[in-house]
Amino acid sequence: MNKPPWIYLLAIFFLAFSPALLAEDETQIVIEPLHPSSESELIGSVESGVWIGTNGVVVRYGTNAVLVADSISLNDKSGEVAAEGGVSLQSEGRLWRGESLIYNFKTKEMRADTFRVGLHPFYAFGQGLTASQTNQTYSATNAFITTDDLADPSYKIRMKSLKVIPGKSIEAEGATVYLGKVPVMFFPHYSRRLDAHPSKFLLTPGYRSLYGPFLLGSYNWYSNTNLNSAFNLDYRQKRGVGVGPDMDYTLGRWGQGSASLYYLHDEQPGIDPNNRPIRDDRHRFNFSHRASLLTNLTAKVVVREQSDAQMIRDFFESEYRGNPQPKSLFEVNQLWPNYSLNVLGQAQLNDFSQTVERLPDVKLTAFQQQLGASPFYYEGENSVGYLRFQPAEGSVTNHYAAFRADSFHQIILPQTLFGWLNVTPRVGGRLTHYGETEGTGTSFAERDRGVFNTGAEVSLKASRIWGGVRSKFWEINELRHIIQPSINYVFVPSPSRSPRELPQFDTEIPSLRLLPIEFPDYNAIDSIDSQNVLRLTLRNKVQTKRKGEVDNFANWALYTDWRLAPRRDQGRFADLFSELDLRPWSWLTLSSEVRYDVEAEQVNYANHQATLQPNDVWSVSLGHLYFKDNPVFGPDSGNNLIRSSIYYRFNENWGARMTHHFEARDGVLEEQYYTIYRDLRNWTAALTLRFRDRRTEPDDITVAVTFSLKAFPRFGLGKDRDKHWLLLGS
Repeated sequence: MNKPPWIYLLAIFFLAFSPALLAEDETQIVIEPLHPSSESELIGSVESGVWIGTNGVVVRYGTNAVLVADSISLNDKSGEVAAEGGVSLQSEGRLWRGESLIYNFKTKEMRADTFRVGLHPFYAFGQGLTASQTNQTYSATNAFITTDDLADPSYKIRMKSLKVIPGKSIEAEGATVYLGKVPVMFFPHYSRRLDAHPSKFLLTPGYRSLYGPFLLGSYNWYSNTNLNSAFNLDYRQKRGVGVGPDMDYTLGRWGQGSASLYYLHDEQPGIDPNNRPIRDDRHRFNFSHRASLLTNLTAKVVVREQSDAQMIRDFFESEYRGNPQPKSLFEVNQLWPNYSLNVLGQAQLNDFSQTVERLPDVKLTAFQQQLGASPFYYEGENSVGYLRFQPAEGSVTNHYAAFRADSFHQIILPQTLFGWLNVTPRVGGRLTHYGETEGTGTSFAERDRGVFNTGAEVSLKASRIWGGVRSKFWEINELRHIIQPSINYVFVPSPSRSPRELPQFDTEIPSLRLLPIEFPDYNAIDSIDSQNVLRLTLRNKVQTKRKGEVDNFANWALYTDWRLAPRRDQGRFADLFSELDLRPWSWLTLSSEVRYDVEAEQVNYANHQATLQPNDVWSVSLGHLYFKDNPVFGPDSGNNLIRSSIYYRFNENWGARMTHHFEARDGVLEEQYYTIYRDLRNWTAALTLRFRDRRTEPDDITVAVTFSLKAFPRFGLGKDRDKHWLLLGS
């Protein structure tokens, strides 16, 4: 018998307010038609608590579960529902589908003849499903799992029995792996972790002129929640076989860390930059551990040891580009609200790497803090340690060591005048004691050095908003201009001893940026000399609203040093630095870094980049890097490099990228990358060809194929765009 729509409203009213429908936690079961029409029926009794619905029904259990089916039979007192036809159940973040289902909203018990469910990143389907709330497991027979979300997956694993612990694991007996409809592998027992990346093989086949044909292989497995391991087995036709394990571990309150060991008997080791033969037994050992021993008490150990300086250059290119001279250290740090105590130990484990050993170096730092109720603030640093300078093997530099104790204290008086002008005067002093030096080529006796410093920083920040400015062309919705000028004056009279009278451990390191001028940011303790300088800085920022968020239309910083009393090795003005970022449109980014020598009227450094990315189909990036030769950075340190990168996605399955590095000084195309991407539904593949012109050495040519499972990607999104060499497997 057809029922008018008001019958459904009346039923919903009784269902919503009847005490018989309230569970112990007062969650309500509500029934309603999926598409109210004259064909739908809902029959039931509030007293009996039994309801029958046909022709499309929705059952809701608060916000915990929603069931949709063609027909249902519900006992709202027990919470059990029997559903038939196009059944869909959404519960606990999972979506179950089938043709018939028995489910209890209160106990979460479940039974189904057939089912299909998503258990990220897997999909499972099969027969004979049961769910038990007691042990939080789902069981099924004759089931399949895959990461392919299509009706006919390209690969799947068929199992005689399947047990799923949501969010934790999948276990199966009698598992057969299918590619399409073809069985290719059988496992008596099969298991996969859902709370961590699963065990997997990573293979990178290819060819490199330095290696010959190669196959880089790694098997990653996950023993438990505290240990992830991998075993690397690499074959390079010209160089031999390389092996070694990797592991990441967690020890609970005792911290976490990683370790890796790699060994290769190199059949063609070659020679090093000093024309000395490289040993054929080559290895690399890395270890790091970090632990929070107590509240705000941390300890860190880093060990980087390798057989020769070229080991990571030859076989771990990504690691070498990130840090060509890794350090080993031990560090313990205790942090308090106003102080920190740091113990640093550092030793020379690689004799080919110049190192300042700290055996150890202990530092107590006082953070900037108010002195009682006064307007004055205090900050300071106190350190003591035994330091040893160890030159690299074969260097003509002498090694030496000395005890050093350093104490720095500074008083600051921050003020705001007129409500907008920030003035921060400061005055401080430093006393450093050096013990008698030990070693060859140095004969410094025990001595002390005193340093006085004073100065002040003056700055302000002003802004203005133009609320009526609109432009569709420029994607502008209101404008805000922020300007921040500042002047920082530093005066340091000549110390009681000049740097040449002291053993040098912590010295100025050549940099493309201006070094800090005020203490304690300037930390080249042994290189402190006189200063009478003004650092002039002007920052401008123009912001607008795009897509509901604040976006920087322009961000520009200018800064330089005006030396009122320059030393013999200094000019009146330091280089003028300009850093500019522009986003005239959301799809165009322009960046510029320039270092201009004011007195010589020449550019010492320039780095420009333009990136166009109007959509996800194509993007273009063009850049230019210029660096004037500077002996401080080593011989032949100059660059005049032009960079380009073009990406185009032909369709959903194919894409390509080209990247070029052209050195204009001698007209050499130094590096070329050509990559073709292929979407394989569950996998992505990349075929990469690289040419490297090494000038005085034979060209380096590499071809490699990398695969990545979408469910467990090998690289982070966009990593191959910024670090092309990742696609070569090294």
